Parts: sequence; C-alpha cells; structure tokens
Amino acid sequence: MSTDDVLRTHLQELRRGTVVVASLTALQQPGYGYGLLQTLADYGFSVDANTLYPLLRRLEEQELLTSEWNTTEARPRKVYRTSAAGKAVLATLLEDLDSLRASIKNLTKGVSS
Repeated sequence: MSTDDVLRTHLQELRRGTVVVASLTALQQPGYGYGLLQTLADYGFSVDANTLYPLLRRLEEQELLTSEWNTTEARPRKVYRTSAAGKAVLATLLEDLDSLRASIKNLTKGVSS
C-alpha cells in the first residue's frame, strides 16, 4: 500500500467522526439532507450522500435529530433539526474535541523539546 493510500485511509477515519459534529452543528438551523450535503461541502466536509443519509437516520433514531415532512412543495422533503438532546451531545463532543486538540498540541510540544 502506498503512503498516499495509507494517508487517505487515516484522513478518512479522522473525518468520519467529525461529520456527526458538523451535522449536529449545521442542523441547529432546520435543513434538508441535500442542503446539508452542500453546506458541509461548503465548509470543507466532503461527505457522500450514501454516508450522510444513513447517518441522519441513525442520529434521528438516537433522538439527536428531529424531523418532519415538508409537503408544501411539489416533492415532499424531510426537514431535520438538532434536538435538545442533540445540542447537549454536541456541546460535550465539542468540549472533548477541544480537549483532544489541546492534548495533541501539548504532546507535540513535549516530544519536540
């Protein structure tokens, strides 16, 4: 396996968990799945629809998202929103992410000195 392939695999693993954080953050404002794909892409999160839609269903089953059908347009679409429980989980995930970044930064300083 080439170094590029190894790096690509590790980057994919690193980003996989951040998609949950990014989705819960973005969906604090109501949104559709397709719109979320575009928003995430605009902010540097490259996510495939085949990854995002199962994630949205899982987050809804975990009660971190709520949804309702918008039937006012020609084609009904599901509107998602981060629930109160989702906001609480998001706050904890963001705190942990900050803590991990600080730990890595400290480790990097400690190893390089």
